[in-house]
Amino acid sequence: MLIWSRLKRFNLLAQIPHRLPSIFVLAVRSFSQPHLSIETKTEIERIVSIINDHPFPDQPLQPFLLQHIPPAVLSTIFVENVLGRLFAAHSNGLKALEFFKFSLHYSQFSPSSDAFEKTLHILTRMRYFNKAWELMEKIRSTYPSLLTLKSMSIMLSRIAKFQSYEATLEAFEKMEKDIFAGQKFGVNEFNVLLQAFCRQRHMKEARSVFQKMHFRFSPDTKTMNILLLGFKESGDVTAVELFYHEMVRRGFKPNIVTYNIRIDAYCKKGCFGDGLRLLEELEQANMLPTLETITTLIHAAGIVRNPIKARQLFDEISLRNLHPDTGAYNALMSSFFRCRDVGSAVALMDEMEKKHIDYDYMTYHTVFFGLMRTTGFDSVSQLYNKMVERNFVPKTRTVVMLMKYFCQNCRIDLGLHFWEYLLDKGYCPHGHALDLLLTGLCSRGLVIEAFECSKQMLERGRRMSEATFRMLESLMLQEGETDKLRRLNQMTEKLQAYLPPLIGNSI
Repeated sequence: MLIWSRLKRFNLLAQIPHRLPSIFVLAVRSFSQPHLSIETKTEIERIVSIINDHPFPDQPLQPFLLQHIPPAVLSTIFVENVLGRLFAAHSNGLKALEFFKFSLHYSQFSPSSDAFEKTLHILTRMRYFNKAWELMEKIRSTYPSLLTLKSMSIMLSRIAKFQSYEATLEAFEKMEKDIFAGQKFGVNEFNVLLQAFCRQRHMKEARSVFQKMHFRFSPDTKTMNILLLGFKESGDVTAVELFYHEMVRRGFKPNIVTYNIRIDAYCKKGCFGDGLRLLEELEQANMLPTLETITTLIHAAGIVRNPIKARQLFDEISLRNLHPDTGAYNALMSSFFRCRDVGSAVALMDEMEKKHIDYDYMTYHTVFFGLMRTTGFDSVSQLYNKMVERNFVPKTRTVVMLMKYFCQNCRIDLGLHFWEYLLDKGYCPHGHALDLLLTGLCSRGLVIEAFECSKQMLERGRRMSEATFRMLESLMLQEGETDKLRRLNQMTEKLQAYLPPLIGNSI
């Protein structure tokens, strides 16, 4: 906590209350995986920290892992959880790849498709496509059973996001002729290709693929729902309805998924009445609404500031022989926050506690976001303090939101504390979080602290954005910190020489 200690001399650190109002006491808890023992969780955290802190590529990682990880602990679930933590921590993709290769070589257990898919996801998220293809080739020749539709989807979705339409089609062809050779492609693989474009809201490309290939792969209702979902995600309700009628004309029978997509399309646009109309329509078609249907409408009631209807819909869940889950509670909580009813929102958290319904990451995000918009900074900082006490690490979306909130509210001390907390927990924070923190530090002339945070990012094998580096470079030159700037340049050049080239910032 060296940087944190330095900040005390600037008198930036205000006292964070260590007691929360009673309504928050039950609202904060650590989100854990009940099937893992405390000892296993501790060991997973230790390994993740070791991997993130290791000076790779300056030193090889696998021999270092062999010194710290007894092969006997490399169970299937242990490997999956380490890779899951590395993914959530936005760790360097090549470090994750080295760990996965290490597990293949030293584990006494067979590798799982989940571990392979997580490694592939980490690599493709950082656009290391050559390494991802190499990994798929290796798995094809050694453990072909690990190749699944999900692994195909991960690869094609990222290529569709970061590369061209033609590159995505070429990748699909390579999958068919090489990676999945000997397996006849059918409508399931066709759906994966369509979904890759639809997830990125590339509907022109999705329709083009559909027109070119639907004669070869006979579409099913899932195919049409994938396209319908793509139009919904693009935010065009008219396109959703036009394609829905095209779907019916083609002879496909709408199912509950079809109706859920249409309801969500209207609800996202604030057309709550149309969502309720479709609820009646699907019931008249002798289809039972699902928990997802009702949850969508609860959230929509909040969008139009109708908490009474939101609560009514929530109470109807049990009457429909359904059981409210975390998502339903999150939706109602969000509705209350939108209507500035903080007491009712937080009371729901107590209710979840009593009913043993686990909070998820969205619960935390919803509460933080709601408090930011209603009660203000004191409640946010109190909840943050409790979160740290319980060793909970939020997902990237919440990390960035909190970092932005701290920096914009002139609490760079909390932003820096949050940064060090994430590193201590074995996470390598998202580049956007670093950009926000460095901007806050540089605007206050805290060049040494900004340098230390940048160095920590580079040491963990993650690049800085060009704009942030130039901002820091200018400040360091003004402060005469040429030696430190030279060190940053050397670290950056070494990293760029080793890592695959990227276009723009990694995700």
